[in-house]
Amino acid sequence: MVWYGGYFMAKVRMQDIADQLGVSAVTVHNALTGKRGVSDAMREKVVSTAREMGYFQERRNIGSLRNIGVIISERYLATYTTFYWKMYQELMLAASDLNCMVSAEILKRETERNQLLPRFVEENAVEGLIIMGELSREYIAVLRNRVRQPVIMMDFYYKDVADDAVITDGFYGTYLLTEYLYNKGFRKMAFVGSIHATSSIMDRYCGFCRSVLEHKLLFLEEWQMEDRKEDGEIVLKLPEHMPEAFVCNCDLVASHLIDVLKENGYRVPEDVSVVGFDNYLYPGLPNRDITTYEVDMHWMADAALRKVMRRIESPNGRERLSLVSGFIVEKGSVR
Repeated sequence: MVWYGGYFMAKVRMQDIADQLGVSAVTVHNALTGKRGVSDAMREKVVSTAREMGYFQERRNIGSLRNIGVIISERYLATYTTFYWKMYQELMLAASDLNCMVSAEILKRETERNQLLPRFVEENAVEGLIIMGELSREYIAVLRNRVRQPVIMMDFYYKDVADDAVITDGFYGTYLLTEYLYNKGFRKMAFVGSIHATSSIMDRYCGFCRSVLEHKLLFLEEWQMEDRKEDGEIVLKLPEHMPEAFVCNCDLVASHLIDVLKENGYRVPEDVSVVGFDNYLYPGLPNRDITTYEVDMHWMADAALRKVMRRIESPNGRERLSLVSGFIVEKGSVR
């Protein structure tokens, strides 16, 4: 129920706003979703009336709390608690300290493919958006062109819109991991990850390459190993000439690799060493004791929420790409 004009009203719809202003529901929809065909004066009038009538979800019963929408692609979800579900939990915890609340919407593949807006964007129910996990460039362009709310990318970026992103320092983190292996005496190392799948895997591969190039190490073409199909399914094939160590783009891939190595008669770490990235394996997966680079989810969540709230308060303010550093966690997968 919403108090308006001396009466309690049921949940306000776009049609209610249209009736109040004497315009069509399409005009209200276009004004609230930032679409063309509506004058600035009419858009301002629609938004003002929507606020007065209590249309905006963030203004109903939550005082001055900001309402932030989080978009997670269904390609990053599964029946278990994935890395991004864990990250979303960190966002919820951080939100309680920053006078805001977050709500998630799963982006279906067909929604992304057909370039449709998420429901809470269509209904103008959020003041800002955080996109968790890489989406297509085309869909990001649609959001930035059609959505009036600030859009922040989390755990990925594109160079043309990198100022609105929060990422872990994958480049330097993987560089440090590779240096760690080098200092342990390893000279033949492979990188495991489909480098064109996401910007984060590409960054990690480039960090690996920096260490290899600095030390002028032997690096065979087959040691740049693909790890997944187009649909994201992890598929691994060992190289013909085995390296001494594998640098994996994430712990989940490292865990699968250890299984493949064992199936082929290799012992970890006695015969070959393995490192990962994230320091996260979903609950229920056997503990592989993987040496890794921990992603600081707490500070990433905090940085993303602060960035989107600054954008809400100062839409034209200057922003920079935010890098959140992690740290190496030594376990038992390195000889």
